[in-house]
Amino acid sequence: MTVVLYQPQIPQNTGNIVRTCAVTGKNLILIAPLGFSVTDRWLKRAGLDYWEGVNVQILDNLEELLAQTKQNFYFFSSHARIPYTEVSYHFQDLLIFGAETHGLPSSITQKWPERCVKIPMISGVRCLNLATSVGIGVYEAWRQQGFKKE
Repeated sequence: MTVVLYQPQIPQNTGNIVRTCAVTGKNLILIAPLGFSVTDRWLKRAGLDYWEGVNVQILDNLEELLAQTKQNFYFFSSHARIPYTEVSYHFQDLLIFGAETHGLPSSITQKWPERCVKIPMISGVRCLNLATSVGIGVYEAWRQQGFKKE
């Protein structure tokens, strides 16, 4: 399973997501532009020494990734209608999360509405923290796989 972050902006969130990927054995793809340098001290501090155990790639274009992949992919969006728990996840799936400041492009979510899932929240609040959302999504997908290593 691979976590994909679309244009992440906050280094501490990405660092925490690296930790989540490390302890669950997941890969991480960052879609540029990033709102920080990968050498940022806050990014390194939040990820501590977990960076070495995670396969991290930085790519320039989400649509190119999606056009080339044979893997299933799911977009986590607060605008989706399908609860994230109603999807059957597989080991090779891509779990895609939008930027903290602007989410995912509507052109993407409108193109694949059946692949958009949401984490339920009460109305009147903006959204969950990105690192928290990734943790929820990764652990549900991993739970469905019996917490087995891929």
